Amino acid sequence: MKIKINDHRKIYAVQTEFNKVFKNLKIVFWGKPHSNSGEHAEELSNENNSTIGACRIIHNKGEITITPAMKVSELQERFADVYGLGVGIQIKSGKLWEHAAGFDALTLEDLNKKASPSKHFA
Repeated sequence: MKIKINDHRKIYAVQTEFNKVFKNLKIVFWGKPHSNSGEHAEELSNENNSTIGACRIIHNKGEITITPAMKVSELQERFADVYGLGVGIQIKSGKLWEHAAGFDALTLEDLNKKASPSKHFA
């Protein structure tokens, strides 16, 4: 899948594209880093009107290719290095979305399979 990245693109549009391929995963965007250490501001995934330009420090435009074989860490690095975007992955756990902490070495495909829409994962 190829996702277009530009300053005017809405965050929810990218999330919708991502979720078409990975039904049990959600990509979340973080606000611009607020310090040189790279700490990010609050999560922007629930702000439907937020644009990609509002949450990044590098304003390149282009396309990012996301494959099922891509590791979570690779996805995060590519968004950060090329587009200056802080992203995270959430995994479906019952009716909730939980941050997929500790799963950076898994592929998106494996993490998507690990999710459980009907019960909490461990």
